[in-house]
Amino acid sequence: MGRYLLRRTVFLLASLLLAASLLFVLLRLLPGDPANALLPMGATPEQIAAARHETGSDLPLAQQYAAWLGDLARLDLGTSYISKLPVGEEISARLAVTVPLTLLAFALAVVVALPVGFVAAHKADRWYGALLSGFSQLGIAVPVFWIGMLLVTVFALKLRLLPAGGFPRQDWAEPGRALTSLALPVVTIALVMSASLIRYVRAATLDVLTADYLRTARAMGESFGGAMWRHGLRNAAVPVISVLGIELATTFLGAVVVESVFALPGLGTMLVKGIAEHDYPVIQGVLAVSTLTVLVIGFAADVVQRVVDPRLRTRLGRS
Repeated sequence: MGRYLLRRTVFLLASLLLAASLLFVLLRLLPGDPANALLPMGATPEQIAAARHETGSDLPLAQQYAAWLGDLARLDLGTSYISKLPVGEEISARLAVTVPLTLLAFALAVVVALPVGFVAAHKADRWYGALLSGFSQLGIAVPVFWIGMLLVTVFALKLRLLPAGGFPRQDWAEPGRALTSLALPVVTIALVMSASLIRYVRAATLDVLTADYLRTARAMGESFGGAMWRHGLRNAAVPVISVLGIELATTFLGAVVVESVFALPGLGTMLVKGIAEHDYPVIQGVLAVSTLTVLVIGFAADVVQRVVDPRLRTRLGRS
């Protein structure tokens, strides 16, 4: 297991290096110069030269690339062209909204999807099992922004139970107001995510229900619940863990849509604003942090799979 963790860590670092390199190249392929964000209309050649020197875009690409990697190694994401604030500090402030939004939505989706997916599989021959499967298909087909607008219309505009958007200026100094502001966005994301998770939980449970080892355990006198707990749960959990990692990463990346619908000052809103203002350090910083988060989530899901399933550890030892 130690050798596996070492290999996975090396792979994680190599993936981050590759992603950082691709990010640098793709941003440099965009039309225009990063210095344009600092220039007024009708800028003089002297102003253009000064702006290019300030942003470093007058340097050869190789030097710009080396400087970008060197800053990343020091965890320095640069300074915003517009706000003149360190990008790392701005990202940290925005993560105080995006991370709770993602984790709360993920937790709610898991709490809903696990029992519903199990019932949809165990009672697949009943009308309500088919109904639950149909609802999960419908939830996947409906766009997340449409669900968000529907919830705002019902719970904010008509019933006036929850705010339609925004976040307290004091952030988490008032936890009650902060959680209330996140209620509708969390439910919006959780509904879409749980619909997808229900399908995977149902499929994994169906595989277990038809497995020989479960039938053997039942034939030896174990109850259905006991057989599922002792033999079925771990086998069903292995593929679901992988899907959970993917869903968590997708939710983190997809927060940009929900944050825009609910006007939340999170990482997604920061990225949209950076793109609109051609603020290259902000764009690079947000994408780098998002990429690192996705890679770490994938790493953690892979490790948990091997902890849960001894067969994977055995194969690892033989390899």
